[in-house]
Amino acid sequence: MTNGNLAELDSVTKRFGAITALDELSLEVRPGELLALLGPNGAGKTTAISLLLGLERPDKGTARLFGLRPQSIAARRHIGVMLQEATLVPELRVGEQIDMVAAYYPDPMPVDAVLEFTGTESLRRRPYGKLSTGQKRQVQFAMAVVGRPRLMFLDEPTVGLDIQAREMVWATLRNLIEDGCSIVLTTHYLEEAEALADRVAVIAKGRLIASGSVDEMRALVVRKRITCRTTIATEQIAKWPDVQTVTRDQHGVRITASNTESVVRRLLAADQDLYGLEVESAGLAEAFAELTQEKN
Repeated sequence: MTNGNLAELDSVTKRFGAITALDELSLEVRPGELLALLGPNGAGKTTAISLLLGLERPDKGTARLFGLRPQSIAARRHIGVMLQEATLVPELRVGEQIDMVAAYYPDPMPVDAVLEFTGTESLRRRPYGKLSTGQKRQVQFAMAVVGRPRLMFLDEPTVGLDIQAREMVWATLRNLIEDGCSIVLTTHYLEEAEALADRVAVIAKGRLIASGSVDEMRALVVRKRITCRTTIATEQIAKWPDVQTVTRDQHGVRITASNTESVVRRLLAADQDLYGLEVESAGLAEAFAELTQEKN
């Protein structure tokens, strides 16, 4: 690991029959960061993680985990994993599941500490097969944490969770980062990436199309958001030049535009009673949409 990266893909290509899942993809995971891996369905996110975990091998290029082959036991002892699908013994109780996983690691957290850390104490004596989908995801998260990993791979970790459970996971992830753990996160919830990520990597059609902080991703696009109170019909605004989207809700009219100055001038000219005007930079959702639009 001469370059200091915890994991990396170097010009990796991976094909499944006639489908090219990854096309000369290079990606690195740095110490002490939460890297959000974003992309549309079929972009190659799960394949990239599978290569870093050693579940798949590249057809071309190199995958490294702590400077070693991802299949190396020495490398795997330092990771925690939560994939989208997990098959666990339904009859085993939650505490037994976590205890069994802990046995694979040289210095795991005590089961009691993991349950408290992840807010799953109430599930300890419940058979895994009797849990709801959201509860199963919480238990899988606890199992990913138990080994005190230096690097965690979380593939859509909050799918199926209610708001309270999602906030618990977010808080736990922040605590892990503060303690020196690095995290690779794939998510379809762009607000999740915006709230948690130190760095974002956007993949489309197996290629890396952008990488940087959330602020740097926003800066790559020219769209901005306009909010105001106006009597102008949204159908009329939608026909104006430079307007991408228009919606109306209890907070007023929301406009996404590529040239906000022009749109604001037109709003003020068309409605002298307009009020509550605000202009702000595009969020990660708008940046993601613009970055991937031309790749689809």
